[in-house]
Amino acid sequence: MGSLFSKTISLRKNIKIEDDEFVLLRDFIYSKSGIYVDIKRKYLFENRFSARLAKLGLQTFTDYVNYLKFDSKKDQELAKLFELVTTNETSFFRDMKQLEAFRDNVLKQKLDEQRKAGKRELNIWSAGCSSGEEPYTLSMLLHECLGAEMARWRIQIAAVDLSHAMIAKAKAGVYKEYAFKTTPPEMRKKYFIEQGEEWKLRPEVMRPVRFAQLNLNDRASLKRLPRSHIVFCRNVIIYFDEDMKKRVVGSFYDNLLPGGYLLLGHSETLHRVSKTFKPIFHPGSIVYQKEG
Repeated sequence: MGSLFSKTISLRKNIKIEDDEFVLLRDFIYSKSGIYVDIKRKYLFENRFSARLAKLGLQTFTDYVNYLKFDSKKDQELAKLFELVTTNETSFFRDMKQLEAFRDNVLKQKLDEQRKAGKRELNIWSAGCSSGEEPYTLSMLLHECLGAEMARWRIQIAAVDLSHAMIAKAKAGVYKEYAFKTTPPEMRKKYFIEQGEEWKLRPEVMRPVRFAQLNLNDRASLKRLPRSHIVFCRNVIIYFDEDMKKRVVGSFYDNLLPGGYLLLGHSETLHRVSKTFKPIFHPGSIVYQKEG
């Protein structure tokens, strides 16, 4: 999901947002997405949303909130709102130490368990998948672990994000140089096809991944996801308040199969959020296991 609100450069003067308008918009965003924005970031609302208000012909942020609530095009605008609220700072093989701990411990252990049980299947949920770098990285790791055996497994990586635009980009599977800043060169050579200044994922990497627009604040939709052996939700829950964190982590717990694993971002923790997971410490990473 990345950092909230990137810097916006504009040639026009920003529309000022009053404190009461900030609260209106902040509370609306929270009710729809669970993302909480501190009032210290009020100026970022002005930076990010002013151009949008101008394009819609709106004079104030109160007008914008009313547009989001009552206009006939409110659903389309809500999708645009989600794009403006979230900035998708990501790359392939991001946080390599954590991924190595995942590959060498969690993934290999889970694959061995499934083999011994005679169940060559694995479901992974990538929550807050942004433009697809994380779920595709997981697909590449699975190819590395399974090799030719991959074809005999039924593997699904359910990749969801709040933004329609990010899901569309992820489905295309085409990336520029910036997406590879944390990528081992041999992985790019093996799993991508160079197309001028862009790189296209090979079909075998894309095949296990299923993308969908989904709001982590929509519990009914979350319940329709297939049960998972592993959930990745990195750099997402830091944008939630305590209540929302507890609801989302509760949804992960319900979704995970017994013995399943939850992986968070390196700066995120379940401390004060949930006691239902068992923390397991590996060099470079903490993973959380659903016991049972």
